This record gives sequence, structure tokens and C-alpha cells, in this order.
Amino acid sequence: MEKREWEPITGAKLAGFGFGFGLFLLLVLRSEPGFVFLLDHANLLFHEAGHPLVGLFSSRLEPYGGTLGQLVFPCALAVSFWRRGHPLAVAGAAIWFFENWLNIARYMADARRLELPLVGGGEHDWNTIFSRWQVLQYDTHIAAVVRLAGWIGIAAVCAWVAWRAWQDRQRAAARANPAL
Repeated sequence: MEKREWEPITGAKLAGFGFGFGLFLLLVLRSEPGFVFLLDHANLLFHEAGHPLVGLFSSRLEPYGGTLGQLVFPCALAVSFWRRGHPLAVAGAAIWFFENWLNIARYMADARRLELPLVGGGEHDWNTIFSRWQVLQYDTHIAAVVRLAGWIGIAAVCAWVAWRAWQDRQRAAARANPAL
């Protein structure tokens, strides 16, 4: 891959990102915990597609396919935008990636209760996985850690955007006044 300049984050782009992130945060905080209606229904499609794809290689690994499926797409987008040098697009895909962790944590926390509706009424992935690992009794504790990691990931992405914007501002100032 050739080395490319990153697209600069201008003040206007940073303000737009901040506004969009604020709306996203409001939506996440006002939604049912761990489930943003429109976004997580889309994530559910990727989740369900992951099961048969992983199942092609191993029926034992098929329960992991759903979670992998919903994480692979935003990760692939982030990598694609990274290669193109589009920091705000990388940030959007990374935030989407970490928002999925909130939804995954919701599913994990339900491993013993089995209250969430399942597509097609199939087996509960995390009940199966945690039972195999013999950690089913820790489902809510593991979910809390995953949820916290999701929020930390989202915060880290926002910090990265702010850092990139600051770096771009410093570079622009240095180009405008090379004597300093």
C-alpha cells in the first residue's frame, strides 16, 4: 500500500462529526439499553448471515458466526476507509463497530434468562457458547465488561478524531507561518 496523506479534519468537518455523534449518542441513550432500533436491526442481518457462513466451515463454530458477522462488516469498512485516508469515515465505522459491542453485551446478559426473541426461534448463541466454556453463571458479568469495552472504544474513537483534528490544525498553522 502506498503512503497517502490523510484527508484533513477541518473545523467544519469536526463540528459536523460532533453534531452527528451527539445525535447518535442521544439515540443510543434514549433507546432500549443495548438496542438501537434501526441500527441494530441492520446489525441483526449481518449477525444472521454470519451463522451459515461460519457454519460452512464448522458446525461447532457456527454459534460464533453471528457475533463475528455483525463485527466484520464495520471492521472491513474501517479498514477500507483507513486505506483511503478518510479519518471521519474510519471513525464512523469504528463507532459502529463498538456500538455492536453494546448489542452483543445485551445478548450475552440474556444467556441464562433466555428472554430475548430469537430470529427463527433457534438456539441462543451465548447460552451455547458460555455453556461450552462453563461460564454461564457469569453471563451478566462478562456482558458488563463487554459493554464497558464498547463505551471505552467509542470514547477512544472520539479522542482519536479530536487528536487528528488538533494535528491537522497544527500542520495548517505551520504551513501558514513557516517561520514559527
